[in-house]
Amino acid sequence: MDSAEKEISIKVTIGDRQYPLKIEASEEEYVRKAAKLINEKSKFYQENFQVKDKQDSLAMAALEFASELTGGSLKASNLSNLVDTKLREFTQLIDEAL
Repeated sequence: MDSAEKEISIKVTIGDRQYPLKIEASEEEYVRKAAKLINEKSKFYQENFQVKDKQDSLAMAALEFASELTGGSLKASNLSNLVDTKLREFTQLIDEAL
């Protein structure tokens, strides 16, 4: 099946603005969930930190999500490096024992 056949058009609302998107049909649930999370986090900043400007609360929400993703990527990368190092060490020990 051609990838264009799998594309659908949807509209999501973020910060009181509607955005038309063309996405893969399989991504719809994730895109809608992401828009909902952004709106919820934006509302959280407005209610708990007295952020009055909608753009500021959206920026804070974006910063929080990006920080989480970046931190998670760095942790995963560090873990991967640690596993690689340990595997090399174990391989060297096994080679020396043989």
